Amino acid sequence: MIAIVDKAIEQYAASRSGAVDALYEELKQETYATIRSPNMQVGRLEGRLLKLLAQLAGARLAVELGTFTGYSGLSIAEALPDDGRLVTFDMDPVATGVAKRYWARAPWGHKIELRLGDAREELVRFVATSGPIDFAFIDADKTGYRHYWDTLVPRMRRGGLIVVDNVLWSGHVLAPRDGDDDDHAIVAFNDHVAADDRVEAVLLTVRDGVFVARVK
Repeated sequence: MIAIVDKAIEQYAASRSGAVDALYEELKQETYATIRSPNMQVGRLEGRLLKLLAQLAGARLAVELGTFTGYSGLSIAEALPDDGRLVTFDMDPVATGVAKRYWARAPWGHKIELRLGDAREELVRFVATSGPIDFAFIDADKTGYRHYWDTLVPRMRRGGLIVVDNVLWSGHVLAPRDGDDDDHAIVAFNDHVAADDRVEAVLLTVRDGVFVARVK
């Protein structure tokens, strides 16, 4: 991954963006020591951003596409009230096995529900009966972003927030590579969000690019 923001600047920003429970650092260390492609994990800065945005949205029901080892899920769930609920979708039993162990140790881990399987199908089934969603985080397969977005937007409450990760895609959005499906999917997705009059959106240069969209 090409660094969009200078590493030292990112570390400086993270160190001044709110304290985190020691559990987060332990999860980070285990992820990097034992899990393939550990850079898929959101870091402290983005984790604190997710928590803050979920709080600002007044979220009670949250949805996450792409669980990985659970750092982002922990961050979102920490912001929810005690009777709040985060439903997170993934298909990797190894990475989510790590996530479940850390959720079990967190005082707020009881708010998280994992649905293991094809997220495209599982999300459609979920929203059919879920009621309005307050907050959503998309960080799964890049070719599925458009599907997740178009499934979620009509099910979000007015004023709800959708946050999407990796939307600068290591800078490849500026020059998508021939034959790379992910590159072209992200470019097309970003154009779709920018033209979507159902939301107000801003693309932030946090980590690998983060879209934040408020549903009108």
